[in-house]
Amino acid sequence: MEDAKREMGFKSGAFSGNAGTDVEPRITAACLLAAGTGSRLRPLTESTPKCLTEIGGQSLLERLVGCLRDQGFKRLVVVVGHLEHQIRSFLDSRAGDLVVEYVRNPLYRTTNNIYSLWLAGAKLDESFLLVESDLIFDASLIEGLLVPDRIAVSRMLPWMNGTTIAMDRTGRVASFSNGRALCSGGDEFKTVNIYSLSRSTWRRVLPCLENAISDGRVNDYYEAVFAEMVADGKLSFDCVVFDRDRWYEVDTMDDLPGAERVADRKWLASILAPSLQLAAKGTSA
Repeated sequence: MEDAKREMGFKSGAFSGNAGTDVEPRITAACLLAAGTGSRLRPLTESTPKCLTEIGGQSLLERLVGCLRDQGFKRLVVVVGHLEHQIRSFLDSRAGDLVVEYVRNPLYRTTNNIYSLWLAGAKLDESFLLVESDLIFDASLIEGLLVPDRIAVSRMLPWMNGTTIAMDRTGRVASFSNGRALCSGGDEFKTVNIYSLSRSTWRRVLPCLENAISDGRVNDYYEAVFAEMVADGKLSFDCVVFDRDRWYEVDTMDDLPGAERVADRKWLASILAPSLQLAAKGTSA
């Protein structure tokens, strides 16, 4: 814990303003959390970072970079730790015109993603897309997250676990829960672990992350802070619902077949799309 406190010296800062008071442009910056050891995906992650796990012949990171570039992103901040040299080497050769900046989490073996996100505050003072490194998804799904203060969610399936949310009637997050018993009387949604945050929202979140780190909560998920802020009325997210057949989270070896199915769907869609476009033109002619 003392090491964690020493790392936080440069993070203090005041903030002002409320979310939604400024007109927010389309998001062009992203933050990728890729410091963890991926212990549940061993033995693959003993020699390869989780984000470089190949699904359908392409790594998760390659897919993400392609998606960001296609959507006009200009900047990517990556929090690295485990086997970071492989991530740096990959991005140095594959990022293209995407400007990549790195933040190193020196305590990646003993801290959780709350600590990595907090460290990223050294490089972020703008609206950005927050993404975790173990996801495969159709690139088109990102469209709904290119404006700030949104969260990607998906209706629950048996393979899903982890943080869930309740959605109110306006399509906003009403509450977070780390478990399956959130909405026994209504709809339950799984967090996909992709968020868009406005600059003003981020300036409110960062001090809350810092307070959690100061309290020794370095092994929490950052969503624990999001949950507290939503409950206190300090944070609001509009929900973007992902088709549950078009994304997958790769946590364990058992997740690989499901991720491969998503990759196969994407491949088939890319093959069929030109034919469907031609057919549509022929119909309208």
